[in-house]
Amino acid sequence: MVLEAIELYRTGNDLHKKVITRTCSPNGGVCHNQSEYPDLRTPANFLATINAPCNVQPGDWTSVDDRCEQAGDRFMMADRDAPEVEIGHVEYIPGDIQDYREAGILPEVGSPGFHVFLREPLAIDREEIWGGGRFVRTFINDQGIIEDLPYATFTTRWWILDEGRHLVGEVRNYQIDRINELNAVGIVQGDLNRNGIYGARQERPVSLLTPGSPERSYLIGRMRGTMMGQPVAGSRMPLANQPLTIPEMLALFCFVEGLPADGAWPDMSAAIDYASCSYSDDPENLNLLGEGVTWKGRVSKVLQANCGGCHGGNNPAEDLDLRSEDAYEHLFNASVQRPGLKLIEPGNPEQSYLWLKLINDESIEGYPMPYNPLTGEGSLREGELGDIQTWITNGAIRDE
Repeated sequence: MVLEAIELYRTGNDLHKKVITRTCSPNGGVCHNQSEYPDLRTPANFLATINAPCNVQPGDWTSVDDRCEQAGDRFMMADRDAPEVEIGHVEYIPGDIQDYREAGILPEVGSPGFHVFLREPLAIDREEIWGGGRFVRTFINDQGIIEDLPYATFTTRWWILDEGRHLVGEVRNYQIDRINELNAVGIVQGDLNRNGIYGARQERPVSLLTPGSPERSYLIGRMRGTMMGQPVAGSRMPLANQPLTIPEMLALFCFVEGLPADGAWPDMSAAIDYASCSYSDDPENLNLLGEGVTWKGRVSKVLQANCGGCHGGNNPAEDLDLRSEDAYEHLFNASVQRPGLKLIEPGNPEQSYLWLKLINDESIEGYPMPYNPLTGEGSLREGELGDIQTWITNGAIRDE
């Protein structure tokens, strides 16, 4: 496998063209080709991920990993003798503002308004206050001096909830543009995934690519599903394309391990140093899809990596979530499309709807699976199909 990596992915340019482009940015305007952060469509874009933060443009906040969280901006009330408090997260909920004072009630978590959740209580012992909510950030100026500067203020009536840890600012129609401008600035939120853990307070935030440390590189963590021995939040990548093979992973690991320690961009035309790469000693350890023909050891990883983009998350296709903890049990239910067939019939692939779908059997209607919406095609690798067939034939063993 080392020889295959050396032959196919000799340089950084080879790695980008044959691996990164194939898996992450094959089509213009989608995936990581101009559409989503990070943009990986050119070698220069790929190099720009070195030491770059991994929580920019998070999309769904539930997919943010704690290790990507940065120290949040701070919030304070202008003209009030109260200290700044770190921002956990913010959320604007549109809707008509109720006259809470007249109704004698307080807004709630889901009430319309601009919600600011704080790490510690804001030192104001009132239920409401009219004033300017000020957002403060730490900058390093041109002279290298660290400065704390207010960068935005939103003036309105603020309601103080949860003993000062949650503020709700009223947003009138004429203030909506101001809120949109404030969101566009990009408020740094210390608890971006809203789980109560301030990642930057736990450890140094990870980067997309960390020179010399593939294990601490978020891009690689999203491909593997784990980072530093812990699961990575969000779907394993790539969603719409085949996962990386062992030679491809070896090329990526050796490339990152050989990046200059000072964060400088390497020469992409230079050869990747496989001879000195520590991962060349045991490339099998980089296998993303496991080995054997059991559910836990191999099959679940193949299905999650290739099919989890559609069959996973909050609204999985055909109500089949292959990323859930009880995915194995669901595979023995009847197919939605063909109720006469179970998804998996242990010992009989030819009576297993999932198998027939994977091989594009003519008796099954619809697209072959896994379906790639970018190309209209879908197929697992020959070895993956063989292992799934063997797994079903041998009784669809769970092995836990």
